[in-house]
Amino acid sequence: MFPKVLCPTDFSSVSAQAFSHMGHLRKAGTREVVLLHVIDSRFFDFMFYDTQKSLDAETKLIEQAREKLEHKIRFIKDMGFAVKGRIETGFPSREILRVEEEEGVSLILIGSHGKSNIEGVLLGSVSEEVVRKAKGPVLVIKR
Repeated sequence: MFPKVLCPTDFSSVSAQAFSHMGHLRKAGTREVVLLHVIDSRFFDFMFYDTQKSLDAETKLIEQAREKLEHKIRFIKDMGFAVKGRIETGFPSREILRVEEEEGVSLILIGSHGKSNIEGVLLGSVSEEVVRKAKGPVLVIKR
């Protein structure tokens, strides 16, 4: 039913909860998982006016994300899935939707809130936009 799943992660506790549901996806026919981490480009727009500092910060964030993503990839491979890891830079919801289309996934598995969680909001802004604009089904894991 869901042979290829896109699982965006910002390495928050809620996105980690989404990973805990991978076993259930195996029963739904999932064989391949695309792990995606998006480095929010808005961070660089607000923090750095110096282009070189911005590039240095982005390079450092990519290296840190790659280490964390590799850990998640090993975990999911150990569960018997084929896994592909991707790191993209841009607006998180837009990148998730772009990767959904590029990869031809059958489901997006996403946490309800990420690191920018604001108490009292029913659904995080990234997950809310993904739910509204995704071409296929989206499974939202709440905190």
